[in-house]
Amino acid sequence: MDNPTDYQAFNTYQAFALRIAQYPGVGENMVYPAMGVAGEAGELCDKIKKHWRNTNAHIADLPTLLTAEQRQEIIKEMGDVLWYLAALANELDVQLGHVACMNIEKLQSRTARGVIKGEGDNR
Repeated sequence: MDNPTDYQAFNTYQAFALRIAQYPGVGENMVYPAMGVAGEAGELCDKIKKHWRNTNAHIADLPTLLTAEQRQEIIKEMGDVLWYLAALANELDVQLGHVACMNIEKLQSRTARGVIKGEGDNR
């Protein structure tokens, strides 16, 4: 994914997501989408936590024990997180594709330096 066009789908998604954005101060309010990311990530984690609790399965087995409906609900929550990330990127005047590209570069650097399992943001 070294080519910037590899990330164009993120930018296309972001442009679409922003056409339907309705929250106070769209374009001037990074707090709302940041809180939305946290809230939706919490809902995503809660669905997985309850599945784990209800199955009492080994963590590695959880994905195979999901019903089709449970899987779809988790995917929907992932989409909600993505929508809020797109809105937050817009508030920061950055394309979501650029965010994805920067993240890949960071992970590749950590892998190359053998610090992917390390601690700290700037390792």
